[in-house]
Amino acid sequence: MRRELLTWDDVDKLIDHLIPQFDTEFEAMVVITRGGLIPGGLLAEALDITHILTASVDFPAEWEAARQVKLSAWPKFLQFPEDHLLTGRKTLIVDDVWGSGRTMTAVRARVLAAGGQPYTCVLHFNPYRNLFGSLRPDYYAAITDAYIVYPWEIDRGPDRVLLPEPPGQG
Repeated sequence: MRRELLTWDDVDKLIDHLIPQFDTEFEAMVVITRGGLIPGGLLAEALDITHILTASVDFPAEWEAARQVKLSAWPKFLQFPEDHLLTGRKTLIVDDVWGSGRTMTAVRARVLAAGGQPYTCVLHFNPYRNLFGSLRPDYYAAITDAYIVYPWEIDRGPDRVLLPEPPGQG
């Protein structure tokens, strides 16, 4: 699979491409962890959305091996806002990528069930992996067939952090 490494400048351009697309004012935002945290923060600031909530969704690991049950795998919501925080609100749901679409459609369904008005938004949409036919994000900055690596994913983690040497050890 082709990989594409993005810079912070690339992300700024994607956000700049998204902002003019919004044709409504949102009353809430649900950011999908972890991928949606940074794009959600950037969009919340740009759109002046202050009612920001998070959702964390997990799918069974064995799902990938069982191609026949793609659409029937039940998501596990590790974290999700209470219904009353979404009821009656135009809610922008943000993630980094719509690949298969499982996570975004699961969160969208929960927002809808809570009485919210969901609008989906990603930086990248991969129509070639989408499992939901013609269903696609309401807003997206780019279409891709690549595996995207964002700047916040590069050289991070406890095994990558350079700690200063203790005094006298140099």
